Amino acid sequence: MDTTPYRRHRRVLTASLVGTAVEFYDFYIYGTAAALVFGPLFFPAESPSAQLMLSFMSFALAFFARPVGAIVFGHYGDRIGRKSTLVASLMLMGGSTLLIAFLPTYAMVGWVAPLLLCILRFGQGLGLGGEWGGAALLAVENAPPGWRARFGMFPQLGAPVGFIAANGLFLLLGLWLSDAEFMAWGWRIPFLFSALLVGLGLWVRLKIEETPAFAEAMEQGPPPGVPLGELVRHHLLTTLAGIFAVVACFAIFYLATSFALAHGTTTLGYPKEAFLLVQLGAILFMAAGIIYAGYASDASSAQRVLTWGCGATILIGLIFGPALASGSLAIVGLGLASALFVMGLVYGPLGVWLTELFPVHVRYTGASVAFNGGGILGGAAAPIVAQALGDWGGTEMVGLYLALAGVLSWIGLTMVAKAAR
Repeated sequence: MDTTPYRRHRRVLTASLVGTAVEFYDFYIYGTAAALVFGPLFFPAESPSAQLMLSFMSFALAFFARPVGAIVFGHYGDRIGRKSTLVASLMLMGGSTLLIAFLPTYAMVGWVAPLLLCILRFGQGLGLGGEWGGAALLAVENAPPGWRARFGMFPQLGAPVGFIAANGLFLLLGLWLSDAEFMAWGWRIPFLFSALLVGLGLWVRLKIEETPAFAEAMEQGPPPGVPLGELVRHHLLTTLAGIFAVVACFAIFYLATSFALAHGTTTLGYPKEAFLLVQLGAILFMAAGIIYAGYASDASSAQRVLTWGCGATILIGLIFGPALASGSLAIVGLGLASALFVMGLVYGPLGVWLTELFPVHVRYTGASVAFNGGGILGGAAAPIVAQALGDWGGTEMVGLYLALAGVLSWIGLTMVAKAAR
């Protein structure tokens, strides 16, 4: 296997992966804490189900902040460059995450606690809204011919790396600390630890150069005054298609991670440490799916791989709930591993697929808005809808949202295919 392009561009690929891993670590530790402790710590006691629902709503808040971040950071990414914009997004994300470690709880300051939590959660989402699109452009716009999908998969590989770091740390804390210690102060440690990871991400990103595609576009003429305005005027249908196309990957991930962890350790009564360990094993299948999808996309096309992934998402939606309700951690692990492998198929090709939908001068804005807009439908809604489906029809019903997400993403892909004819 030829690895020369990887070696020649290792600094760029490392910057796209490490920075995204840091960003997703920050995002995932919030999701894990929301599933395990934020309900009783930051929200009034009505019922455990109500607290969990409010906790997931605060989790969902960042998904509404992400399109705002996509517009803000996309504006500057298309006007002044990818590198400096990526550094700014990382600093905002990291600062918001670090401050969560110092928040007072509801028992200390009442309603001020959830307000501050939601403000910092919004800041997390704002920073992440500018992260993924820039990291994808950094990789894809530096790729040699025939390697765009394989380079574009590197930001996606930051997701399982960040997840393993986040849930691995929560697992160790669960083993080292009692439940009372973890609830009292242990949950703050992952948020404090994020400061070290952000410093690493900044060190890597400050050493890279601007992408050749952006530099060439700047030589050909000035950037658009308002990239979002040009995107809406000339690329609105493409943007909507991109939004629909990414719904499936978000829905699979947040059902198989945050929702499954919360539902499995509360409603279904699985031990927290055992369930975290199962998820850590399952996330490796997501990484395998991403790598397979990257190579398959360069061999055929990203559109084809994504289409097959959407079909598989519909099937996974039908078996996800019954697997979770099986009562066997082995079957739960098999269901999560299958879901996350399929998630790799609908996530891995997005780096190249989304960036190629838009011209260079609005590419940062277009790819970021599409990716993060789809996050509202797929990521923000998924745990809330799944919780409601579980309350209505039992655990067996929670996967139905995945089937719907697969259909929505297939519609988005179809819209793009028709527009290209």
